[in-house]
Parts: sequence; C-alpha cells; structure tokens
Amino acid sequence: MHPEKQHHELEPKIVAFVCTWCTYAGADLAGTSRMQYPANVRVLKFPCTGRIDPVFILRAFQRGADGVLVSGCHPGDCHYMAGNFHARRRFAAFRQLLEFVGVDLNRLQFSWVSAAEGGKWVEVVTELTERIRVLGPMTEFKELETEEHWSGALDTPELQEAYGSI
Repeated sequence: MHPEKQHHELEPKIVAFVCTWCTYAGADLAGTSRMQYPANVRVLKFPCTGRIDPVFILRAFQRGADGVLVSGCHPGDCHYMAGNFHARRRFAAFRQLLEFVGVDLNRLQFSWVSAAEGGKWVEVVTELTERIRVLGPMTEFKELETEEHWSGALDTPELQEAYGSI
C-alpha cells in the first residue's frame, strides 16, 4: 500500500476525557443538533477535569489510543470553582513527562468547551482526528516493554468498557 494513501485511511482511535457539566453537554448539543463529526472518539465522562488522573491518559495510550483529548469548562466557569485550574497545572507538568517518555505531544490535546459550544466540540474533535491521521498510528508504547503497576481503582467497569472499545 502506498504510504501517502495509508495515513488517509487510518481511522484513529481517540479517547476523550471530558467534564460532565460543560464539554459532555457541548458534545450532547452537537449530537442532538445533528452536527457531523468523526465517530472514532470514545468519550469518558468525569465530574470535572480536575478529577482526571494523568495515569488514565497513560493507560489510554498504552491500551491503543492514537490520540487523547482532555476537555472541560472554560477557566473561571468550573462547576467546582477551581477544578479546571488544578487540571491545567497538573497537565502542564504531565506533558513534560509524556515528552520525556517519547510521546509526540501532538497526540494529546487540551481544550475548553462549554455546554453551549456544540460547534466548537465538532471543530476540536475533527481537528484532532485529522492531526492524528497525519501522525499515523501510535507506536511509542508498543515499543516500550514496561510492567504494569496500576491500582485497582483504574480498572472500573466504565474504564474497562471504554478501553475495551479502543
């Protein structure tokens, strides 16, 4: 198969960790408004982006995700007051770790989408999908042979179901 053609045929596996109050509602608005966006995004809903453990992102990549999206309320609009500020600080440091272990940072996107921004949700997931198609499939974690030391808390039925569909 011709290499240029191959990257266009890739249907990337993307996991989206989203806030219930804003981004999930925005994605729901996009769906109920019949806006068209890629169907390859697996959405995991959290009460707040501040509750998303960076290990969940590592696990998504390890389980075969080609890209990861973390999205929540706009700064200052968090239902829990400061959750998105905590998330923003935590993930700034986490990006350095991903870069250190060799993950292309273009595979990870952080965005703020409100409940009223269904169109923005469509733009974010479409842009991420196209960017991942150009990058090709994720191979970094397949090349690393590491032992798993994950806590049982990471193996909730919801996470198992989401990771199983990757």
